[in-house]
Amino acid sequence: MTGLTPNSPRPTDIRLHQASRLLEISFDDGKSARLSCEFLRVYSPSAEVRGHGAGQEVLQTGKEDVDIIGIEPVGNYAVKLVFSDGHDTGLYSWDYLYELAANYEALWLEYLGKLAMAGIKRKETT
Repeated sequence: MTGLTPNSPRPTDIRLHQASRLLEISFDDGKSARLSCEFLRVYSPSAEVRGHGAGQEVLQTGKEDVDIIGIEPVGNYAVKLVFSDGHDTGLYSWDYLYELAANYEALWLEYLGKLAMAGIKRKETT
């Protein structure tokens, strides 16, 4: 897990928009992002998703309809997101959330590419 570095932007507001399945995060450097629950689930920092070393990542599929059902603070450095599929082992540090927000488009395209290479299609969501 990425730790909190001294000059890391910190969240000033975290809001869950349940109807649209988006987590909106504002940072103290003025940046903000709206990240989908699916995106946050497939990029969970947990060992279950990332593995215990390089090359051990597990491609997450079928997460189009996943919701965040809980947001739990962890000290002054992270939140634990609880997902509707039962996943709750990832601690999202402020650094990691900022990294996800800053690289959302590239990471999403990377994920879609991995699905395509595995021959898996996402179902359309409403």
